[in-house]
Amino acid sequence: MRRHSYRPQRTLLRAAEVTGVGFLTGSEVRLRFLPAPPSSGVVFVRADLPGRPRLPAHVSQVTGTQRRTTLGRAPIQVSLVEHVLAALAGLRIDNCLVELDAPEPPGLDGSAAGFVRALSEAGVQQQSARRGVWCVEEPITVSDGNATLTLHPPLQESGTSLTMSYFLDYGRLSPILRQVHTQTITPGTFMRGLASCRTFLLEAEADALRRQGLGRSTTTSDLIVFGDRGPIGNELRFANEPARHKVLDMVGDLSLIGADLCGHVIACRSGHPLNVELARAIHQQLVGALSRLVAA
Repeated sequence: MRRHSYRPQRTLLRAAEVTGVGFLTGSEVRLRFLPAPPSSGVVFVRADLPGRPRLPAHVSQVTGTQRRTTLGRAPIQVSLVEHVLAALAGLRIDNCLVELDAPEPPGLDGSAAGFVRALSEAGVQQQSARRGVWCVEEPITVSDGNATLTLHPPLQESGTSLTMSYFLDYGRLSPILRQVHTQTITPGTFMRGLASCRTFLLEAEADALRRQGLGRSTTTSDLIVFGDRGPIGNELRFANEPARHKVLDMVGDLSLIGADLCGHVIACRSGHPLNVELARAIHQQLVGALSRLVAA
């Protein structure tokens, strides 16, 4: 792995706030985005706990990937962080305090759109420090059964963009049709093509979560629940909205390495577990590359 280029770091111009009901707890949640110093990264602050403990948004802090990404361990824990992280990474906001009074962010409509609106209204400020843009020289692949996820090198030496492709296939009998989405990630394309794409699940999965006591305050109008004939009580915003949401999740989960990437991420049937596994593999190579730079 090598450093391909740099760009200026960015933070918020002013504070922003988002409120709403948490999908997991069903409680009202208040989240505040606050400007942060250069090179401090994204840090979650549990304002509801004694001492206001902090959790860096870093792959080393991930403790759960079952249907969502979780940082830390109870009671100092934040779950379902991927949509907040996607909003920050998609808008290239590198340094930010994310203060919240619950163990999860507001669920909103299951997308990142509400977070993106708040961040856009707050404005972005360029900082003096630089952020490295890194690429691999050989593909890195992680897999589990028929699910795979690969980071490929950039096609051109001068290319600094990150492109993501997701191939979604739940099988021939699934009510969710086979679909694909490819997106080059910039703040503009993220806002237009990914931010509003919502969490989705099958009706049987939704019922199973409710039996576990999760999502009892969430209805089919809050996110996309697929029955035998398609979305129940809801309509898709894009024909391939599920594949687009999978790309959104990848943007959030891969931001946990704490550096920009360039190249092409290609995913097939993967989810949070492989996203985080790839983030760990990339971070391991990143640490090795930084050590070689220091030694040189």
